[in-house]
Amino acid sequence: MEKRVTFKGVWLPLLLVLPQLVITAVFFFYPAGQAVWQSLFIPDPFGLSMQWVGLGNFEYLLSDPYYRASFVTTAVFSVLVTVVSMGVALVLAVLADRLIKGSGAYRTLLIWPYAVAPAVAGVLWMFMFNTRVGVVTWYLGQLGYDWNHVLNGTEAMGLVVVASAWGRISYNFLFFLAGLQAIPRSVIEAAAIDGARFWTRFRTIVWPLLSPTTFFLLVVNIIYAFFETFGVIHTITAGGPQQSTTILVYKVYADGFVGQDLGSSAAQSVILLVVVSILTIVQFKFVERRVHY
Repeated sequence: MEKRVTFKGVWLPLLLVLPQLVITAVFFFYPAGQAVWQSLFIPDPFGLSMQWVGLGNFEYLLSDPYYRASFVTTAVFSVLVTVVSMGVALVLAVLADRLIKGSGAYRTLLIWPYAVAPAVAGVLWMFMFNTRVGVVTWYLGQLGYDWNHVLNGTEAMGLVVVASAWGRISYNFLFFLAGLQAIPRSVIEAAAIDGARFWTRFRTIVWPLLSPTTFFLLVVNIIYAFFETFGVIHTITAGGPQQSTTILVYKVYADGFVGQDLGSSAAQSVILLVVVSILTIVQFKFVERRVHY
């Protein structure tokens, strides 16, 4: 039986959690409150004066075709990054889970890309696909394909999706591998003795048992695509060409820091906060339901 830690008074536990509470208040609650407050105004670029507009910034955003287009771009980008990163990670985890010689070394090599920051990953992929000196671009040219993600929006979207998914495969691989190793071997061996082939065992036994891990990774990867891919997009395409890779988080930066439209940028950050809050609630409800069952 697990032993629970109890405190005689209330001051010690409060003192222990105080640093975390201070950090959360300073770096999350205060900026979030400032964003909500500034979204109700139109400030000048220097922050010297503000004009009250109420919900005017939100009304303008919802009627702006470029902002609505960025919603579609974000949805397509998030789905592609999630599907590619989780699909490749699942295949690699299944292969690494098999008892083969040197599997430990393979697992270590597969984890390494997770240590690369998104901005650094973006620079690496940008150099490989550079239209003038990129090695991949050169090989594509030898095959007769003229790669130019600077002018082609589809190619730009494909490049940022691959670069973003590459940095996330290692994270998904760790969770899928842990989930696979938690499945009792006796169940899989019994199905194999009964004549079930690999695909049948995976579809009827492994995949259902991996569903909690899969749903968790689904939500986490969507949040990653929403927020943590800014560095990749900024270094590779800067939202172009013609805003074909401008997702919501990058539009917050472009309107706020480049366009100096601080009120609209704050309103966009509030909308992003609402979206990620809904995703978090959905994940919490799913986990809570699984625990009850």
